[in-house]
Amino acid sequence: MARNLLKNPAGEEQMEFWELTENGGSQWQVEEMPGDCGYNFGDDGVTKYFSTSFELCLKRQVVDLVAEGYAPDDLAAKPAVSVADWYSGRTDCGCTYQLTVCLLDENEEILQEFKPESVTLDPDCDDCSWKQVNHTFNDYGPGLRFISFEHGGQDTKYWDGWFGVRVTGSSVIVET
Repeated sequence: MARNLLKNPAGEEQMEFWELTENGGSQWQVEEMPGDCGYNFGDDGVTKYFSTSFELCLKRQVVDLVAEGYAPDDLAAKPAVSVADWYSGRTDCGCTYQLTVCLLDENEEILQEFKPESVTLDPDCDDCSWKQVNHTFNDYGPGLRFISFEHGGQDTKYWDGWFGVRVTGSSVIVET
């Protein structure tokens, strides 16, 4: 049953299934790979990405594990939870990227959180091509019921339009 629990991880259905927790600037937009001043992705199966703007853009999904078919007894065994996300910048404008993933109990209280430092990409001195961030949750205590996945960012020059970080291919997998 190891499958990606995030719906619409690469924008094939526009913003469907995503809660826009911050939608600043020119707001979120879905674009075709590689996009203006963009980079090839390396997986022909991924053809779109989500693009951020000049003010903070964050989007989130909360996965209900019981609704996804996981029995409470399976979750009581504390299975490993693997998360991944792909992000890139542009060749003409810097950007910031952030990710927060939380394991939540039935009351949506945090059992464990993964929140790496935000990343700033500057095309003048950084490799802004597609990069993946990965994390596996283990030993997180009893009561897992929900997983919150939130990511996004913005550009660093406050240019009108979609010059911020690009994200795609996100995944949340429970290893049962």
